[in-house]
Amino acid sequence: MMEIKQELPKWFDGELYDEGAEVQNRFSGEKYELNNVELSMYDFVMGATMCMEMGMPCNVNELRQGLSWFRKNNSEAYMVLLD
Repeated sequence: MMEIKQELPKWFDGELYDEGAEVQNRFSGEKYELNNVELSMYDFVMGATMCMEMGMPCNVNELRQGLSWFRKNNSEAYMVLLD
């Protein structure tokens, strides 16, 4: 099986982690193992989501771009964790 190298988009201004981790959907409890790039984007998306939910200023466009990145780069993880 060929490994696919993922890259974060140029607009991404979050932290790029060295390692991945298992993440749990906050509503369903389902878990999914993410690599370091996916985990970095996941945390970025969740941070933007929390800002929005709390009524704090946030860049909704970047949130949408992050969700779109996930759908494109790991649709299975998107369905389990973010859909």
